[in-house]
Amino acid sequence: MAKDYSQLAKDVVAAVGGGENIVSVTNCMTRLRFVLKDDSIPNEEEVKAVPGVKGVMNQGGQYQVIIGTHVGNVTPLVREVAGITAEDDGAVKIDKVGQGSLFDRFFKVISGCIMPMIGPMIAGGIIKGILTLCTTFGVLATTDGAYQLWYAAADAVLYFMPIIVGFSAGKVFGCNPYVTAAIGAAFVYPNLVSAVSAEGGISFFGLPVAAASYSNTLFPVLLASFFASLVEKGAKKVIPEMVQLMLVPVVVLAVTVPVAWLAIGPVMNMLSSAISSFVMWLFEVAPVLAGVVLGAFWQLVVLLGLHSAMIPIIINNVTTLGADPLNAVLGLTVWALAGVSLGYALKMRDPEKRAEGITDMTTCLFGVTEPTIYSICLPQFKCFMAAWVGGGIAGGILAALGGKCFSMAGDGLFRIPAMINPEGIDISFYGFIVTMLIAFVVSAILSFVLTDRDK
Repeated sequence: MAKDYSQLAKDVVAAVGGGENIVSVTNCMTRLRFVLKDDSIPNEEEVKAVPGVKGVMNQGGQYQVIIGTHVGNVTPLVREVAGITAEDDGAVKIDKVGQGSLFDRFFKVISGCIMPMIGPMIAGGIIKGILTLCTTFGVLATTDGAYQLWYAAADAVLYFMPIIVGFSAGKVFGCNPYVTAAIGAAFVYPNLVSAVSAEGGISFFGLPVAAASYSNTLFPVLLASFFASLVEKGAKKVIPEMVQLMLVPVVVLAVTVPVAWLAIGPVMNMLSSAISSFVMWLFEVAPVLAGVVLGAFWQLVVLLGLHSAMIPIIINNVTTLGADPLNAVLGLTVWALAGVSLGYALKMRDPEKRAEGITDMTTCLFGVTEPTIYSICLPQFKCFMAAWVGGGIAGGILAALGGKCFSMAGDGLFRIPAMINPEGIDISFYGFIVTMLIAFVVSAILSFVLTDRDK
């Protein structure tokens, strides 16, 4: 019988200031992520005192209430109690993110645009990895119908990313999401893509349209959707209300699509390339340093609840370059914490604490690290240091080997398929297997040594 979380939802909503103080609420693996109108209203100690709440973080423009791996069952109840309707769907409209630092506001907008598609994107990455294994070992051929159907399911989210992100961005920027989805569709419209890529290309009243492909892109449709929201607001000021339903979308599409292809797309593509080039430059100039620092201290970023801020960079690298060295190293930190959990479990005499360590290790292997961080690493901080050492050593080695992650995927065991190069298994896969074992074993040994079994 499923557990009833209704009271937990009511208590959490009341503790953060009631439904009237909640702009939106989403969740990650273990946390309720609120965007609040006024995040000074909640009393942190009162929120922590709610039965079922394991901790609170107020970072990155989000008030994060740590619940546990069952948070997905709590979120719908919280929305119901807070009076967030299906139309809202947790979207964070830009006119409600004016408070906080520039980073906080930017983070809220980016999260609102990108987070809804993370689940399907991770699923696609896992399926692609499995398909590569199947073709490598001769289970399937790329010409098989089963391969093509599954590959289409895996790749569709990335290929049609401008449409999916366009829809989310429309909600965030407070304009018609179906219009911004249509703008995203114009970025990948087959006839137009073929025309601009053909010899001689095309022009728009004498202005040349740059040859480009915008499938698998993120930033062009984000800026185009923001521009569309400004056009829509302007159009509504001058078009009579009785015909706005028909004429406002006409104006928005007629203005935004040419501007997107002529200016926004090329500029944002250059920005995307610059970001990817910087990450690759960092890993080429000082790969060991980059790997050690990220491998050691990434879980501190998770602790602060800021890890989602890195998602746009990772997505951009995967879609622009086809691979990402950053996410390859970050995946090792989960294995380091899994090792910490095992070392802790082996050291403890108390059966309940030993069982807790084994449970935390299992959740790490499935990509969720917060239980280990909050139940082991913070009470026994030396265990956190053990994870830093194990993750840092493993990260430095993998970065030195040139390991890359080839798709968005989950963490723990789910990260392994993402390390498979679609062109064939290479050092990224073998290197990751070796270094994840290094992270796990080194952290487990150090954790066993450093754990205070009487604490």
